[in-house]
Amino acid sequence: MSDTIGEFVLSTLGELNYDTSGVTDTTPLGDGGLELESLSLAEIAMHVEQQYGVQFDDEELESIGKLTFGEFVKVIGERSTGPAVTGQTA
Repeated sequence: MSDTIGEFVLSTLGELNYDTSGVTDTTPLGDGGLELESLSLAEIAMHVEQQYGVQFDDEELESIGKLTFGEFVKVIGERSTGPAVTGQTA
């Protein structure tokens, strides 16, 4: 499942106009890597929540920027309830 999660996160980053061509598991999400800022991290977290049912509180959002891409994918996988069912309305 982690490959699927990684592909989802890369796709989401691409939709946010980030260049993901050289991203590996060791690429930092923040400084020295993708350079994601808090607004981008929050948007990615929102997409992850919708897709995998994983929630991050405000403190966690700040610390996500210190993770590598691989670490972030692993956290999502560990917390995931699986892909959300699409097409449902609230």
